[in-house]
Amino acid sequence: MTIFQNARFHTTVNHIRDLPATRAEVAFVGRSNSGKSSAINTLANRTRLAFVSKTPGRTQHINFFDLGNERYLVDLPGYGFADVPVAIRHHWVELLGRYLQTRKSLIGLLLIMDVRHPLKDLDQNMLTFYRVTGRPVHILLSKADKLSRQHQQKTLAAVKKSLIDYPGVTVQLFSSLKKTGMEEVETVVSGWFDAALGEEELCPQGED
Repeated sequence: MTIFQNARFHTTVNHIRDLPATRAEVAFVGRSNSGKSSAINTLANRTRLAFVSKTPGRTQHINFFDLGNERYLVDLPGYGFADVPVAIRHHWVELLGRYLQTRKSLIGLLLIMDVRHPLKDLDQNMLTFYRVTGRPVHILLSKADKLSRQHQQKTLAAVKKSLIDYPGVTVQLFSSLKKTGMEEVETVVSGWFDAALGEEELCPQGED
């Protein structure tokens, strides 16, 4: 069983002040309709762990899932928002921005992009915004099954080339439908958790 398959809902928050105390968490983020929720559900081997909305961009909250052993998965609101009131949109931007740049227990970011439309302006803005934290980013080029194998590899190579100015950012192909690329995600995320918690797990855990 993988670490993702231990996932169980922990809490949902809509304000920074309500964020739970955790030691290590990995967050999923992506443009609306990038396949983020489907990727989470596939990795967790669940059908509705993360809600797949028929209206992309409607998820307004930060959702936490407990993976066990002091590890947490975090589902962040999608960006490239749906047609919602300006006040709500501004709240999402502030919530997402403050979380990404100030959350001490956030050890890495899984950035989901539709393989057919990678590295759009909002994606590059996200990479630039998050880069100041110095923490790693792993990109999942989702919906890879929509392209031929040759086109998949061509797109993957092009994205890797475009990321030369983003040290600490890695990328892979992923398909929720075909369940391909799951082992690679598992290896990356397990490595992040091991690096963050390996030493702490050898001794009694105190307060942060």
